[in-house]
Amino acid sequence: MVAASAAQAIVSPPSGIGVAIQHLSHEFTLPSGPLPVLDDIDLTIEPGSFVALLGPSGSGKSTILRIVAGLDAPTHGAVVVDGSPVTGPDPSRALVFQDPTLLPWRTVWRNVGLGPEALGTLTRDDPRVAEALERVGLTGFARAYPHQLSGGMAQRVALARALVNEPALFLLDEPLGKLDALTRVVLQKELLRLWEAGGFTALLVTHDVDEALTLSDRLIVLSERPGRIVGDLQVDLARPRRHDEPRFQELRRTVLGLLGFDE
Repeated sequence: MVAASAAQAIVSPPSGIGVAIQHLSHEFTLPSGPLPVLDDIDLTIEPGSFVALLGPSGSGKSTILRIVAGLDAPTHGAVVVDGSPVTGPDPSRALVFQDPTLLPWRTVWRNVGLGPEALGTLTRDDPRVAEALERVGLTGFARAYPHQLSGGMAQRVALARALVNEPALFLLDEPLGKLDALTRVVLQKELLRLWEAGGFTALLVTHDVDEALTLSDRLIVLSERPGRIVGDLQVDLARPRRHDEPRFQELRRTVLGLLGFDE
């Protein structure tokens, strides 16, 4: 029965939702005074799209994700998701961080089930957990503990923990940033597979130009702090993408130029 449920979940995925970031500005309050982080970010993200945010350190990329997730309130402006203003967190918006942040005393199954458990909807053999583990290729590791996992496997658990709530909006804050190069390439392919099968809207923060061009349909480039949009590029390349394609290299040069680098 679990296998049948998992197949149904993959065949009939949730639909992505649209995001409207409206004249968003934000500042941090420090002892020395206010520190502007974002300056008038205006951005519309279409349902089901894969969008990457790229910019230098401190440009406010992660702050945008936290505001869209409902973890922080903007100083000015608003975020509207699926037609409703964001006023706090919601299970339909899943946020995955650079660190897996797994609880070491809980098995993989119980880490993945944290969301439903917090909502009081987790059952002993909840098929949603089995489905999420199947989608990230960890069916055989349900009873393992975090210390028994590699870095890539731990990040797969973090993805499954987000997927178990069937989010319509996936917010990814450099989820592959601390992985070795080979594992990173493997999980880039996994992220694309999950997005294509899941139908959700994806918003990815990354420092890696090649990663942004490999994964996204659209690339938003931010300036130095306070972050402003200095580039909005459509990544008009068929998948799978090759880094040696002339168009890939042309887009790469354009992005590096927007970031102030000359090859």
